[in-house]
Amino acid sequence: MKAQKELIGATTGLLILSVLAKEASYGYEIIRRINEEADGLFTWQEGTVYPVLYKLEKDGLLRAQWQQADTGRERKYYYITAKGWDALQTGAREWNAFHAVVLRLVEEPHA
Repeated sequence: MKAQKELIGATTGLLILSVLAKEASYGYEIIRRINEEADGLFTWQEGTVYPVLYKLEKDGLLRAQWQQADTGRERKYYYITAKGWDALQTGAREWNAFHAVVLRLVEEPHA
């Protein structure tokens, strides 16, 4: 089964914030971790994630910092901000409430 594009799009920012709440990371690693967790339900590409990272940074939910990786290469690491934590908590509450409504409606006996 594959998730509908609209469902994925509506949760992209929330999923990115969730990953960064655990630890700072760079774009490709964020993509890898989310794809791994999705277990085939969806697959993100760079074109999905980078525009959202830029928007989250612009909105003050993330901050970015160039750092040297173990390989000696420079990578742009993203860190969740206090405002990002608030947005993550709010978004998780909203998603849980929405999910509960969907489950209630889907599980209702049909006439």
